[in-house]
Amino acid sequence: MSAFKQASAITVINLRSIPQRLGTSLVICVGIAGVVAVLITVLAMATGLQSTIASAGRADRAIVLRGGALAEALSTITRDDLIAVEAAPGIARTANGKLAISPEAVLSVNLPRASDDHPSAVSLRGITPIAVEVRPEITLTEGRMFTPGLHEIVVGKSAHDQFAHLNIGDVAKFYNGDWTVVGRFESHADVHESEILTDAETLMSAANRTVFSGVTVALESPQSFDAFKQALLSNPTLKVDVQRENDYYEGQSKGLSTLLGIVANAVGAIMAIGALFGALNTMYSAVSARTVEIATLRAVGFGSWPVVASVLVEALILALVGAFLGAAIAWIFFSGMVFSTGGGLGQVTLRLHVGAPLIVLGIVWAAVIGFVGGLFPAIRAARTSVANALRVV
Repeated sequence: MSAFKQASAITVINLRSIPQRLGTSLVICVGIAGVVAVLITVLAMATGLQSTIASAGRADRAIVLRGGALAEALSTITRDDLIAVEAAPGIARTANGKLAISPEAVLSVNLPRASDDHPSAVSLRGITPIAVEVRPEITLTEGRMFTPGLHEIVVGKSAHDQFAHLNIGDVAKFYNGDWTVVGRFESHADVHESEILTDAETLMSAANRTVFSGVTVALESPQSFDAFKQALLSNPTLKVDVQRENDYYEGQSKGLSTLLGIVANAVGAIMAIGALFGALNTMYSAVSARTVEIATLRAVGFGSWPVVASVLVEALILALVGAFLGAAIAWIFFSGMVFSTGGGLGQVTLRLHVGAPLIVLGIVWAAVIGFVGGLFPAIRAARTSVANALRVV
């Protein structure tokens, strides 16, 4: 009989005996299921955050910030700076012939959360009427747009879901004034849905602010970016940074998503070590319980390597069962869950997505744990002395 057929025969015998040692076999499955579920869920937070923030940017838009500023909220652009930006080449025009430039003021205010009424930060973005043409993805879904000069706000879908008292007609209190909610908008599920929009000049007046935070510019084409950037950087009167909008938002999400990735792998590694020891203990016990059986097979002509292969296959199958169980838990209970986080962008609401890449990653982790957990017991089984094992009969 070939080594492959021998390994197959022993594997079938091993798998048929699993119901007789169901408790110990479940140790591997449950331990690995926990590893995979935690790993996939935390990584889903990281990928969800990156997707939510990065999707706000486009290659044919540029953002201009004060030189050295890491985010809009930390930047200042004066009105003189704005005039210089307007003179740069490569800027698109709106349907009525105006330059597609949106100077914006980004501030943060504390509003009560819908879940517990405790105050939390939300980004408040002051825009001009032309902003909706620069960002055509912003779409009113209820109510109307704010009226410039009045204390009126429109609320993003995610901000509405996350914070209390932001229905149309409600009044939010900040900057020593009452601001009436007049509309709600969506923005392709990007980071702007976690914001509140209002008139820039009205907001700046209420906040005693005379400068904008940044300028978003719609370009004639993605290829216009280099000429636009060069014109601004070569202007001796300006001290600004110019980035493609998608690069800017990708950079904003990178720090926290990287941190979440590190946390996921660190926690996953710690849990994996526990699952690995559980697998080792279980497979050693299984091998010990079948010492005579393995010795008998060796005595009638079965080779040592088919024994190794059979133990490894059993460990891998149990690990994969745990992997699919963990992936199912993550997908059923956490895929689609709304998760909120703070940071330089204020309270950002994102939706977890447990997709195929994360599930595959979880399965790979499980396979590695199963392989290592079965390798040493398999080698021990192969090295079992036939004569010594049969003496116990």
